[in-house]
Amino acid sequence: MKGIFLNFYLFTLGVVISLSAYGQTAQNPIIHADVPDLSMIRVGDTYYMSSTTMHMSPGVPIMKSKDLVNWQLVSYAYNTLDDVDELNLTNGKSTYGRGSWASSLRYHKGTYYVSTFAQTTNKTYIYSTKNIEKGPWKAVSFKPALHDHSLFFDDDGKAYMINGSGRISLRELTEDLTGVKAGKEKVIIENAGLPAGPDAGGLPAEGSQMFKVNGKYYLFNISWPKGGMRTVIVHRADKISGPYEGRIALQDKGVAQGGLISTPKGEWYAYLFRDFGAVGRIPYWVPVKWEDGWPVHGVQGKVPETLNLPTSKGINPGIVASDEFSRRKGDADLPLVWQWNHNPDNSLWSVKSRPGFLRLQTGRVDTSILLARNTLTQRTFGPESAAITAMDVSGMKDGDRAGIMLLQRDYGWVGVKAEGGSKSIVMVNTVNRKIVEIQGPSLNQNVVYLRADSDFKNRADKGYFYYSLDGKLWERIGSPLSMSYSIPHFMGYRFGLFNYATKDVGGYADFDFFRLEDKIKVSQ
Repeated sequence: MKGIFLNFYLFTLGVVISLSAYGQTAQNPIIHADVPDLSMIRVGDTYYMSSTTMHMSPGVPIMKSKDLVNWQLVSYAYNTLDDVDELNLTNGKSTYGRGSWASSLRYHKGTYYVSTFAQTTNKTYIYSTKNIEKGPWKAVSFKPALHDHSLFFDDDGKAYMINGSGRISLRELTEDLTGVKAGKEKVIIENAGLPAGPDAGGLPAEGSQMFKVNGKYYLFNISWPKGGMRTVIVHRADKISGPYEGRIALQDKGVAQGGLISTPKGEWYAYLFRDFGAVGRIPYWVPVKWEDGWPVHGVQGKVPETLNLPTSKGINPGIVASDEFSRRKGDADLPLVWQWNHNPDNSLWSVKSRPGFLRLQTGRVDTSILLARNTLTQRTFGPESAAITAMDVSGMKDGDRAGIMLLQRDYGWVGVKAEGGSKSIVMVNTVNRKIVEIQGPSLNQNVVYLRADSDFKNRADKGYFYYSLDGKLWERIGSPLSMSYSIPHFMGYRFGLFNYATKDVGGYADFDFFRLEDKIKVSQ
């Protein structure tokens, strides 16, 4: 933690909080990183939150907090969602932008539940456990995939899913949660986007989250009126089946989609997120007051910059972290901050083959880094973030490519190319959707240092790449990467460590460490 002075700041997951300017308060965004489709519960004095990571594995991250500001990953609902080509990156298939979407987190009679759905498999999944932090998780699934649903346990013991796009339906589940009861489906709102205007157009109301407060049912949805912004809409009813009346709850900065959480002291907040360029969809908290039985959002209808919540405690630990790849007895092979791009091939990576290093070995020939297995990722974060690694290339084979990347559809990377019996440093950039390779110097040593910087200040959305032969003197290589949040990938940029083969298999790259910084080398 840095000293508390006028020009010194605390960084929590990329969120800068100036203590001298704001006192003991938190600042929006709460997390300046890609944590979308939030669902949250409080059990006693502990908050738990789930989010979307789609094609990443493991998936449906579970985060824990005691103060709504400082969050730490404690679990995932699953290691792999399913065993299909799209999730395995096999037979030329992938599932970028799909995988599992918006989850619903619930606590009912001593059991934690997380439900999600996947267009990739056309299934709805429900995971349950008695211990949300340590598991194990039990999984059930059924068809079809219920898009952006809300799992809800009512006081009468019945379980429901509420979902839809514009037209919202209520479905009663079987007692074992393995499907929808036959004949137990009902449309409860014909046009949930109507409060935003009779001819709203744009995105129909979706992203349902249902709550029960003081005996009334409150359904939250997001709508995006044509020519407008992402908008929070809330409906209420005396019965879960309706009738419902609705109104706009918040229309400011495009901060929307989420639900309600209360503190042990009885304070209320809405947890929501905002599309924020290449860094992704970032969480905001909005204070809520109750007036005439309605949750009233914001300060005079606006999203405040500061909140009456504790300050942050730095980026580590949290949802991102540096890693020296050194493991003690009993340690997990990979901390929870890491996720694989799609399902990994666990036979081709190790932190034990060479203690203190992550080894990525090739097992097949690939034509594209986006189809290569075993790219290990962490979130980038704003306003600035950088990742540094040291890589031993002595095990690479001819045709291999290894290094560090900024991962999205328009990706960039710096690393080493083994070609024609020699190795060289290269930078790869995506320019106007085309891949451009920038040749660097020959590499005549086994170890090279690599760095990727991401600049999200004022939505600059630029990536910069560097190499070093000694870890001290850095050389920038190539042109800046213009980072763009693309719907085909539907995810904020990720740092990634990779190694893939283009000619022969069996080569490997050893990564000595992965170190995060909250300052970049270039700010232009």
